[in-house]
Amino acid sequence: MSRSQIACRAAVGAAVLLAGTAFTGSVAAAAPPPAPGHSKHVLLISVDGLHQSDLTKYVSRHPGSAMARLVARGVDFTRAQTPVPSDSFPGTVAQLTGGNPKTTGIYYDDAYNRALLPAGTTSCAHAEPGAEVDLTEDMDKNSKEIDAGQGLSGLPGSVLSMTGNPSTVIDPAKLPVDPTTCTPVSPGDYLQVNTVFQVAKQAGLHTAWSDKHPVYEILNGPGGATPSIDDLFTPEINSQAAGAAPGTDWTKDNAKTQQYDGYKVRAVLNEIDGYGHARTRQTGEPAIFGMNFQSVSTAQKLPTSDGKAGGYLPGGDPGPLLASALGFVDSQIGRIVSELDRQHHADDTTVILSAKHGQSPIDPSTLERIDDKPIIDGLDVAWAAVHRGAAPLVAHSVDDDAMILWLSDHSQSAADFAAKYLRDHSGSGTDINGRPVRAAASGTSSIHAGADAAAFFGTSVSDPRVPDVFAVARPGVVYTGGKSKIAEHGGASADDRNVPIVVVGAGVSRHGTSAEPVETTSIAPTILSLLGLNPTSLQAVRAEHTPVLPVSGGGATTGSSPVFGS
Repeated sequence: MSRSQIACRAAVGAAVLLAGTAFTGSVAAAAPPPAPGHSKHVLLISVDGLHQSDLTKYVSRHPGSAMARLVARGVDFTRAQTPVPSDSFPGTVAQLTGGNPKTTGIYYDDAYNRALLPAGTTSCAHAEPGAEVDLTEDMDKNSKEIDAGQGLSGLPGSVLSMTGNPSTVIDPAKLPVDPTTCTPVSPGDYLQVNTVFQVAKQAGLHTAWSDKHPVYEILNGPGGATPSIDDLFTPEINSQAAGAAPGTDWTKDNAKTQQYDGYKVRAVLNEIDGYGHARTRQTGEPAIFGMNFQSVSTAQKLPTSDGKAGGYLPGGDPGPLLASALGFVDSQIGRIVSELDRQHHADDTTVILSAKHGQSPIDPSTLERIDDKPIIDGLDVAWAAVHRGAAPLVAHSVDDDAMILWLSDHSQSAADFAAKYLRDHSGSGTDINGRPVRAAASGTSSIHAGADAAAFFGTSVSDPRVPDVFAVARPGVVYTGGKSKIAEHGGASADDRNVPIVVVGAGVSRHGTSAEPVETTSIAPTILSLLGLNPTSLQAVRAEHTPVLPVSGGGATTGSSPVFGS
């Protein structure tokens, strides 16, 4: 991945919420009025990287597993899709707001905004707008520590003592600046719409969440002086892993990723028991809570770890490392649902299993690791040759398994120039076996530029957040300069987007497999509906007419509450 930035010329303006296109068929109806709540608690588990095909195979081969029991007792939506780009931040925000990037304003975890000022700007009156919006570990006070710089002793063993208000470990000097107020824009305030946590908090309910960076403070949503997530546990995954070589974070060794995920599982178990994540104060089980797992994602991406080959076998079956990671995640889900049973919460809690994003490619024979840096550098050189004295064309780029460019010149002609360059040039890299490959058209299958890029996302060119160029990579293409990974996410391929949604528990009367097309944006209004809250309290649901998942009515019913662990 390459990231570059310079200041760019752009008008300062707010993004406008645009209504989205509704689904067709039986799931197309707008979110219904609130019905009496069937659930007191909703637990959302995101297994990052998990494909629906992974879940289907795992359940078939492990019929007694925790995930198989969830699928058997709930409804499994087998045609669920994530937003585009299929990345962690757009994916998580979609699940918890009900909106796509055009509405939420979140296009990636490292994006660009033509209306904001760069981090560190203190004299705003004459500053040039255009700023990177970084939602990664770089915003931590100290990204080398798992507590992000809180200063705890005894780490990582003491990490459960980490703050439940991660805004305190974000360095405001690293945040982009609002030109109107000349103050840093917090992650929560950068989000353009409210979240399920804000709706629940306004209803007087207790909330919690666990995720991989402190900048997941974004889920608190905009405009709140008090966090809407009462207990937000965010150990830094890209910190130095305990016992590993210097410079090795928790994602570079799958055993370490599993250790890291285990801390968040402990937090969720404590919350099920009615405590805060640190188990130091009693709060009651949250109305909305959950976590993400990273172990599957890193096992898909790492070529090898712990003496096992990563990724998939020919034909799409999990390789040994990924099989181990799936087994680990299943065992941890088993612990969680067993604790719900032990605490007698099976009859008042709904569990939703999904993923922020998938991972590409599943078929290792299609892998093409293309070095994107020469492509971006070449584009800037070509631009400079015909625009002497102009700023480099690429203001910011993020390339994982798509090429996403923000340009210093926001004109259609500049976007067309960039698109033509990408189409006319080849990229070079390696295949799964390390053999050289050449990729025509920079490894892309289609390129959306300027007004076409805005239309692709359903917004307008006046949106200061929308990329100038969105290039969809061919299936199997991963943009990387080395051989350290064999898969990525962040694009628009089926492997990136086809993830599970399984809903089981209180308030779910529908059971079995559903082939109805749904999106992960529907998780948010479904959470509120299950709790008896109004799904249209969510601004993104109103803007996009996001439907509630059809989890009640039709299909088989059990006539009694499920016992998760049985």
